[in-house]
Amino acid sequence: MKRLFLAVIALSLPIIAQEKPTFTQAKIKQATVYFTGAALTHTASANIPKGTSELVIKNVANALSEETIRVLAPSNVTVLSAQFTNQYMEEYDTERYAPALRRVQDSLTLLDNQLKKCRNERYSKEKTISFLDGNNALQGHQDGIALSDIPKVMDYYTSKRIELLNSIDEIKTKEETLSAAITKLNAKLDTNLSKQEHLSNGKIILQLMSPVAQKADFQVSYISTQATWYPSYELRGEKLTEPIHLLYKGQIAQNTGVDWKGIKLSLSSGNPNKSNQFPVLKTWFVQLGSPRDFNVRMEQRSNAAPLALLSRKKIAKDEEVNMEESTMARYTALSENQLNISFDIDTPYDILSNGKVHSISLQELQLKAAYKYYTAPRVDKDVYLVAAIEDYSKYNLLPGEANIVFEGLYVGKTYIDPNQTTETLNITMGNDKKISVKREKVVDKSQTKFISANKEQIFTYDIILRNNKKEPVNLVLKDQYPVSIEKSIEIELLESSHASVAEETHILTWEVALKPNETKTFRISYKLKYPKDMTVN
Repeated sequence: MKRLFLAVIALSLPIIAQEKPTFTQAKIKQATVYFTGAALTHTASANIPKGTSELVIKNVANALSEETIRVLAPSNVTVLSAQFTNQYMEEYDTERYAPALRRVQDSLTLLDNQLKKCRNERYSKEKTISFLDGNNALQGHQDGIALSDIPKVMDYYTSKRIELLNSIDEIKTKEETLSAAITKLNAKLDTNLSKQEHLSNGKIILQLMSPVAQKADFQVSYISTQATWYPSYELRGEKLTEPIHLLYKGQIAQNTGVDWKGIKLSLSSGNPNKSNQFPVLKTWFVQLGSPRDFNVRMEQRSNAAPLALLSRKKIAKDEEVNMEESTMARYTALSENQLNISFDIDTPYDILSNGKVHSISLQELQLKAAYKYYTAPRVDKDVYLVAAIEDYSKYNLLPGEANIVFEGLYVGKTYIDPNQTTETLNITMGNDKKISVKREKVVDKSQTKFISANKEQIFTYDIILRNNKKEPVNLVLKDQYPVSIEKSIEIELLESSHASVAEETHILTWEVALKPNETKTFRISYKLKYPKDMTVN
């Protein structure tokens, strides 16, 4: 029985010995940032014992998808399991700060306790003075004090009050000294912490099995949602006969808890959080139900925000100062696969974990464009300069906002959307105040009359265009008349000034050539016929 007991103890010794984990710190090497999230790769090394052991890899992201953890280890080391936690520090790791910082923190704790004692003592003495001051009205025998004893009481009151006041002054002086020392130590602590490498709270716990004690190198990768990037652009145009200079930018921010320093950075258009299951169609049933009243309001019709917000702010031209913009574009390589686009930045990059946006120049492109002017005065009274870019898919553009600089002037913002089905990509370069457009109702050609059970309304509008520029312009003018979705509503186009008409949408298009200082007028007239007891929205 005794031998069996000793054997049990002997077998349990390795188990007890391996309960204490081995700690090591991860060093980030690479980050691939997606629109929502980032794939991070770290390296770490540690001395691991023979047999099974626990390795805690510190300084990984504060939040990550545990199912995406991937660990590469030496061929003779078996990774039994991998877990993530951000609470492990409180349970196992007591060495959060360096010895010098711990000494400063211990001193701060000691001084804080002394300061609390001083404040408590001062508070008690101040309350004692308040008590004495509240009992200084003596009225002879009525208070049980003989008249002969009153001088003694007064002497005691005076001496005691002076003693307390002097003691309070000494305590206040001591409090000031302690507060100054605490302030000095806090400043020292802040300085040391700023010099010390920032560590996250995230940790990956590995259960390992090794045939021998050895120093092992590990590579850990995972996906964290605490990072993002989005594309943006800067469009520069000088003349209508020259290509557009496009600066392709990436706006990156991360709050993973790990400072990215000297890493290899890539930006990808993929989405690691999106489901990759292809859709399957199921039977689509239709059934009768109660009718619904869809009351479409006029103000909801195509009166969205203007295509560009204009702000005429002068920007110095590059040729005036003999300098050129230096960007990261020359260090960025674009790679394209079947599913997404990636920008690989060759030079090491730093991005701190503070949530601030970092702007990186990815590419510089020259876009060959055909310019034209465009206006739709029914919804917007401005005339816009539009650049039409053919074969735009070869530029690998992504949806994003763009700042526009034309002829050295900042003219506003636009939005580049390459996910179009048209053969050309239309980019709004801003509006031109030197071309005016006015759409006005022709009152004497508009009327309302009742015929039998029906009501007829005729609407007539004149569209007036004027070119105030010194050179001729080509312009696309668009207007429309309504489309009926009810059989009881009849719509007829009466006049269109030779516009091309889209039968399904009732959109009218004019291709207009305007000479300098020339004015042209176009007329649109249409008739509505519907039951007179109904209203039309």
